Amino acid sequence: MNKQLTVRRAFVASGQVQGVGFRPFVYRLAAEGELTGTVGNTSEGVRMEVQGAPEEVLRFGQRLRAELPPLARLTSVTEDDLPPLPGEEAFRIVASSGHAGHSVLVSPDMGMCADCLADMRDPANPRYEYPFTNCTNCGPRYTITRSIPYDRAVTSMSCFPLCQRCAAEYANPADRRFHAQPVACPQCGPRLWFVDAAAADRHSTAPTPENQHDALEKAVRAILDGGILALKGLGGFQLACDARNPQSLRELRRRKSRPHKPLALMVRDMPSARALCLLAPEHEALLQCPEKPIVLCPRRRPDDKADAANGKGDAAYLPPEVAPDTSSVGLMLPYTPLHAVLFERLAKRMAERKGLPPVLVMTSANAGGEPICLGNREALVRLDGLADAWLLHDRDILVRVDDSVATLQPRLPAPGVGAAQAPGQLAEPLFYRRARGYVPRPVFLPESEADAPCVMGTGAELKATACLTRGREAFVGQHIGDLENPATLAFYEEVAAHLEALLEVRPAALVCDAHPDFLSTRYAEARAARDGLPLWRLQHHAAHAASVLAENGHYGPALALCLDGTGLGDDGTVWGGELLFMKLARPQWRRLGRLAPFALPGGDAAVRQPWRIALALRAQCASREPPTSWPAPWLPEQQPAATAIEEMLRRNLNCPLTSSCGRLFDAVAAQLGLCLATSYEGQAAIRLEDAAGRASAPLRAALEGRAMDSATARLIWPVGLARHDGLLQLDSAGLFAQVAEAQARGTNAQDAAALFHLSLALALAAMAGRAARELGIAEVGLTGGVMQNATLARLLPLALAQQGLCALTHHELPPGDGGLSLGQAVWGGRMLAAARA
Repeated sequence: MNKQLTVRRAFVASGQVQGVGFRPFVYRLAAEGELTGTVGNTSEGVRMEVQGAPEEVLRFGQRLRAELPPLARLTSVTEDDLPPLPGEEAFRIVASSGHAGHSVLVSPDMGMCADCLADMRDPANPRYEYPFTNCTNCGPRYTITRSIPYDRAVTSMSCFPLCQRCAAEYANPADRRFHAQPVACPQCGPRLWFVDAAAADRHSTAPTPENQHDALEKAVRAILDGGILALKGLGGFQLACDARNPQSLRELRRRKSRPHKPLALMVRDMPSARALCLLAPEHEALLQCPEKPIVLCPRRRPDDKADAANGKGDAAYLPPEVAPDTSSVGLMLPYTPLHAVLFERLAKRMAERKGLPPVLVMTSANAGGEPICLGNREALVRLDGLADAWLLHDRDILVRVDDSVATLQPRLPAPGVGAAQAPGQLAEPLFYRRARGYVPRPVFLPESEADAPCVMGTGAELKATACLTRGREAFVGQHIGDLENPATLAFYEEVAAHLEALLEVRPAALVCDAHPDFLSTRYAEARAARDGLPLWRLQHHAAHAASVLAENGHYGPALALCLDGTGLGDDGTVWGGELLFMKLARPQWRRLGRLAPFALPGGDAAVRQPWRIALALRAQCASREPPTSWPAPWLPEQQPAATAIEEMLRRNLNCPLTSSCGRLFDAVAAQLGLCLATSYEGQAAIRLEDAAGRASAPLRAALEGRAMDSATARLIWPVGLARHDGLLQLDSAGLFAQVAEAQARGTNAQDAAALFHLSLALALAAMAGRAARELGIAEVGLTGGVMQNATLARLLPLALAQQGLCALTHHELPPGDGGLSLGQAVWGGRMLAAARA
């Protein structure tokens, strides 16, 4: 090479660039440009030095940014000119180097790619039906990684030496398994074996020739015979059974003490998904994306006319035990090779029996309130009595990660645009649970936070997560569950410790919930005392507001509608339907409005028995002289209990006040006879939303964001808005009275539920609009667990747009308590900045 025509340049790429095929990608770019040099993983990311013709070095830098591998994400690329190295003749991948502190983004686990699935379906391929097939574009990452830089030696694959064939693929730049760290095959990789609950040696965790033989076929037979299989998945164990077998479903529910909560389903492929559900293109895109989440999809009915015409009626059949409270189902595709090969075997057996395509329940393998099982020995002990058989393997899971759950939220309208101009269009995911496939992907904060110290947000009690910041990156850990026992607290501490170790950060401050009895609060107190760290307590709904504003990079003045279940308020009452003002940059917040408070007779007991809340609101409406024809929100056999509750209300005994929007939903559901008692969180609201979706056609159209005709618009109930004790206040009891009065007039529960959703959305937007005009603010964050109601998530942005306001919504985190730790961590960072100023 002519020295006069040679230049050398160093590039350092930061972001999600390790474990995603980035070095092989760089190698190919260099080869195509006839460049020499090196590429290697470092603590800063991936360092590249390329040498060659100036135009090819320039082109390399352009292609580096424009032609990324499917799973790679760049946060920055730096460049420096270097003196050329004489005599360099090749481009090489060099050994990784690292030091304390790094800026690498660890890749989440990714679902199996189409190429690997094709390998597994090819009888001539060495990986035919091999349940641990992967390449640089798919497979385990986060759940098998101990530390950074990302290399096989720091993963749980380190105990599986590569065979000659795999080593050749690993070293071949032209192969898609080039430097794929989890690469394996039947000769050198993990093994699969089957354990029957009836076997004498069922507590043995060791693979043997006997239990390895026909392990997959035995697992298939167990499912087809109506059994419940414990399957070692990607981030923990799952319980699987035939979703079309009502007896299996009832037994699974009995064993898990889960009488009503919907069960997630897995299907073999998209034709099977289409047979079960009415899928929009956005549903299909989300189901097939590399993250492979559980997607909430509208279920087909076997008697749908379209199904009958297409001959799909039978294939659409699902027993009501799958999801008794809703007409939607949580659906996912196989995301590991083990899932895929299990479905291949099931489909073959079903075809031999001339049965329907297989559909499996695929749910977390744990008893209620416990973390998912991680290891083989743990699963054999903890799932004894839950599972009939186990399908085990010897690739260790280092990090527990449950499945992610999402639905679709509408594209947001521009301010001032009404429903007629901007009908709801499904666009991006709305998370219920963020875990596998998305963690530990960070939320990026503004550039101003680049040098900020690490802060830990410790989350709340329900749907707990922890958040750690690293400069302008905020890492919200995986869904943990409800912190109600030592087991989930241990899981919480496990996640926090692993994130700190993986990111190589230590918090300089902590922020916790204001509730003193949350286990996350106690963790923060103990940690702050042990490490001598500052600790701030941030009110629950202020943390929600900070979360949605931080996620949208909005640090200036804004409003936030925080619509939630319960959170301890600064005044000692239970909040949950709040309008807040917040300025994150300062940081400061204050309460501007609320739903008018009402009583919770019996406190937490009212959450489990929503008819108590309905009774309290009826009593509050007494001054309105409610008609005696209002149907009672209790069963005749509950009359003695209702009499006792009425006495509690008269004497104000154990009747704490709440402004909770979630509890208002519960009361309306009870009044309409949809849910008098709950067996899981959100059940009453889910039934209420499902009922609204079955309202008359004009109301359904309005719920979907389409323009209302004048007759429908006249049906909307007015909701009083007044100022009380310095706060704007919506008349909760008045809205409840409208529901009961409509019911007394003969309005069916479906139409009443729809009118409640529509009237509440317009009233909330009116309250926000009044405050926004008074303060000169145009942005309103929408957050809190109630915003997981897809109907309200569709209606509120439209109603705010009609007020000339811009809605800021969650798009990377759940609006419920699973996203709250981000707001805490960002608040703590701003408090530290204010202290330094």
